[in-house]
Amino acid sequence: MSTELFDFLRELKENNNREWFKQHKQRYDQLRSQHIREVQDLIERIAVFDPEIAGLDAKSCIYRIYRDIRFSNDKTPYKTHFGAYMTGHGGRTSFYSGYYLHLEPDNSFISGGCWQPPPALLKKERQDIYNNMDEFLEIIENKEFKNTFSELEGETTKRMPEGFPADSPHAAILKHKDFIVSAPKPDAFFASNNWQDIAIEYFKTLYPFNKFLNYTVKEFLGFV
Repeated sequence: MSTELFDFLRELKENNNREWFKQHKQRYDQLRSQHIREVQDLIERIAVFDPEIAGLDAKSCIYRIYRDIRFSNDKTPYKTHFGAYMTGHGGRTSFYSGYYLHLEPDNSFISGGCWQPPPALLKKERQDIYNNMDEFLEIIENKEFKNTFSELEGETTKRMPEGFPADSPHAAILKHKDFIVSAPKPDAFFASNNWQDIAIEYFKTLYPFNKFLNYTVKEFLGFV
């Protein structure tokens, strides 16, 4: 990956206005095209071990750079990162757990899992984790998994969700509103010739986690 992407995003952060962006639109279009090609390469390589990704179009996975400012106090018009969420059944709009790539100067990371599921799906995810806790723990406590990713991240509730024992030893897991993990990476990581090779190994390690969560999604949607 060219370091020009991070240079562009740094400049955009300092000049987050429509006039500057218009002047640099051709530059952005070139970087976006490069990003699409790289994400498509990742998709094809992920599909080797996760066949549900096969046939996914990179353009359906990449988030728009234009911010929705209608209900935000922050009126800056552009995001200052590139993001791609790779999962079957709809790409970035899917309920399914997947693989996420976030490119932002000094805040890049490789991650995945289930982010902000709707309430009914979240309830079922929690119940399935509770009912199969040994299997879930075997995944997230696997040595390679722990060496690669953070502990579970995302929002949590203050109290134990309704329907679960308040004294559960796994309260910290069941209180989660998201089931995601991540691996922060410096900008220099993406300038290396083999960054995609390493990212694929990370996503391969993530696959059992996604597969566990996606079984629930399939049940929820009536496919199991």
